[in-house]
Amino acid sequence: MLRRLYDWVLEMAAHRHAAWALSFVAFLESSVFPIPPDVMLVPMVLAERLKAWTYAAIATVSSVLGGVAGYAIGYFLFELIGRPVIGFYGYSEAFGDFASRYNDYGAWIVFLAGITPFPYKVITIASGATQLNFLVFLVASIAARGLRFFIVSALLYWFGPPIRDFIERRLGLVTAVFFILLIGGFVLVKYL
Repeated sequence: MLRRLYDWVLEMAAHRHAAWALSFVAFLESSVFPIPPDVMLVPMVLAERLKAWTYAAIATVSSVLGGVAGYAIGYFLFELIGRPVIGFYGYSEAFGDFASRYNDYGAWIVFLAGITPFPYKVITIASGATQLNFLVFLVASIAARGLRFFIVSALLYWFGPPIRDFIERRLGLVTAVFFILLIGGFVLVKYL
């Protein structure tokens, strides 16, 4: 079953509308969606290595725009939408403490969350809710998301065939590691 799902994702990654789907997922992931765009970016670059830089740019721009939407949720709709999303990720109790110190280190927090498995949407909403300087938020988001997606794409571009072979030979292991990292990000949110 896992092999069929993997083959289907690779086939969809080469679909003519794959770039729009990547854009949509990257946008939503930065504001409300729990699944990172890497689940689409990786197979898309593996399927069409010559488009690696285009896909990285699409993921970056869409993710930053989604981050701006997350910021707007925090800034304008925190009580109505932001607080329930923060609560969903188990961050409600610690939010008051976090908000009071957030602006002191806001640029670094946004940057680190943007390049790690930490759920970025929590930071985008928190940035708006704490009214972090928007320009600081935007620059840190562009740097972090660009670095993350361009590094992933560059590695896949330069080492694509061996990485694809590794993934295909050890699909179960790769899937398990991916979900451990994903769940680890949510656990990290809960205990920070």
